[in-house]
Amino acid sequence: MKIRRIELTEIELPLVQFFETSFGRTYERRIILVRVEDEDGAEGWGECTCGELPNYSEEWTDSCWVTIEKVLAPMVVGKDIGSASEVWQSMENVRGNRMSKAAIETAVWDLEAKKLGVPLWRHLGGTREKIASGVSIGIQDSVEQLLEKISTELEAGYRRIKIKIAPGWDVNVIRRVREKFGNIPLMGDANSAFTLDDVDLFQTLDGFGLMMFEQPLRHDDIVDHAKLQQQIETPICLDESIHSPDDARKAIELGSCRIINVKLGRVGGHLKAGEVERTCREADIPVWCGGMLESGIGRAHNIAMSTLEGFSLPGDVSASKRYWHEDIIEPEVEVSRDGFITPPEGPGIGFEVRKDRIKELAMRETIIQD
Repeated sequence: MKIRRIELTEIELPLVQFFETSFGRTYERRIILVRVEDEDGAEGWGECTCGELPNYSEEWTDSCWVTIEKVLAPMVVGKDIGSASEVWQSMENVRGNRMSKAAIETAVWDLEAKKLGVPLWRHLGGTREKIASGVSIGIQDSVEQLLEKISTELEAGYRRIKIKIAPGWDVNVIRRVREKFGNIPLMGDANSAFTLDDVDLFQTLDGFGLMMFEQPLRHDDIVDHAKLQQQIETPICLDESIHSPDDARKAIELGSCRIINVKLGRVGGHLKAGEVERTCREADIPVWCGGMLESGIGRAHNIAMSTLEGFSLPGDVSASKRYWHEDIIEPEVEVSRDGFITPPEGPGIGFEVRKDRIKELAMRETIIQD
């Protein structure tokens, strides 16, 4: 297989409602889409899941654009690639930049599955014919507004509620949620907003029976998380700290977590996501798919990844309409009334990419070709 052309398009997509974490509030997404084309004219699509600013990770929209255009795409275009699983190796000499790499790598996986005429999720070795869907709810302007949003999502059938927490938006908020909704599957995502000095706070939160605390401490830490896990009962889930299968292995060995969130972009694409999943599964550590406010293309890749055996907990893969007035794929992603998504049986990602919609939203475009 020879990739003869890579197209980059940046689109601007407004959110249905703002999404706030400890990093700040987001109203719209700048998203880089990658289209790869081989010598036969077949195409595959990927999405760069970086943020607009380097807060979740060092990568961000403008840095990823330059890295893909000037460094990574030239490493792939014009090269003979035996299979999609070899794309990572083609870019391996570049350190880090996993989200940029994943944008190309996932597009090639889509291309390969389409050429084989098989659904991407089956091509990856997925076994789950439906995946449990949860939702992530950002920090709101008031607790009452949060409770209203949770009620809406529970009525829609979602099987797990994740709420963002931060200093000052923690114990009282979770107490109010428990008082109103009882023992619903509930977790708190801190996005690195706390320190080991907050042990007492987390011990208080132990009393609310949460499924997990996601990334309570520094984004690059596994040592202090191990110390915290020793002092609390609620499982810690690591997110930002896990960039590779080796990171997962070390965190598990140290006892830094009992659950791991896998994000395609953060670990570098489907090959590495599969290796993280296998590392965790062999250690009896459950994993789930985290979200990065993806468009339909990124969401489709998340669906495919979430069919792997180790993804036993509801992920952040939810319906398109929760985020976008109009998505860039058809049909849009839907969640059943009982909270599941059925992976599509069409070839590749299984959704039709709306090129007309992408053209309407395009802010810039470039082509790298052989």
